[in-house]
Amino acid sequence: MTSATLRTSDRRISPVFLGIAAITAVTGWAVWTGFANGQGIAVFLFVTAAWIVSLCLHEYAHARTALHGGDLTVGAKGYLTLNPLKYTHAVLSIVLPVLFVIMGGLGLPGGAVFIERHRIRGRWKHSLISAAGPLANVLFAVVCTAPFWLDALDGVPLGFRFALAFLALLQVTAAILNFLPVPGLDGYGVIEPWLPYGVRRQVEPFAPFGLVAVFAVLWIPGVNHVFFDVVFALMDGLGVSRAEVACGQDLYRFWTEQYPECTALLAR
Repeated sequence: MTSATLRTSDRRISPVFLGIAAITAVTGWAVWTGFANGQGIAVFLFVTAAWIVSLCLHEYAHARTALHGGDLTVGAKGYLTLNPLKYTHAVLSIVLPVLFVIMGGLGLPGGAVFIERHRIRGRWKHSLISAAGPLANVLFAVVCTAPFWLDALDGVPLGFRFALAFLALLQVTAAILNFLPVPGLDGYGVIEPWLPYGVRRQVEPFAPFGLVAVFAVLWIPGVNHVFFDVVFALMDGLGVSRAEVACGQDLYRFWTEQYPECTALLAR
């Protein structure tokens, strides 16, 4: 097996990741039980920590798929330990996505594992490596929304329910944005191996600006409206309403004025 050539330390889960996962668990418990005096702070910590966990899993999915595709160097680089500090661009993969969540509630695509593509043979393998990251976000969204689409919300506290709804929104937006066939994003990485060499060479210089271009376009009101219509159509399909997402974001942004409707629901 490919992974047999790796050292045990290359695959051992990082204490940094375990610490973030522990924060997620503890703050999730605090939201569920109402232990914290300020539920908004607990929701903020829970969603932020869970979001970082999902970012780590996103990058891990890329690396793990690359490992089985033929790039053994991902182990030595620490990508299989889930340690966010091992990423090539920790700012791009962790700091900026967290800031975007805080500022606007949008799941920013990360991107920081350096895959040595010349070690990988076969176009399908290259496509799968690119698709693996956003597929991890899709899976995370399905797990977050399981209580909703399984109709298993009885006994789930409203605060926790709203927090899950907002966390699921982040996963859905991240998956959609990542799958856009724009240079620099995973969606382009999926189709790139199938493009003529000349096209790839012409597009390559624009890759560093792809994400910036996407967010510039999203500032256009009409585009933004269509984008979130798609997002909420998917959320509806997963059993999550706009109101639940809005209340989750309202709790998350505890430093802003709270929606009276959400406050009234939580006070019941």
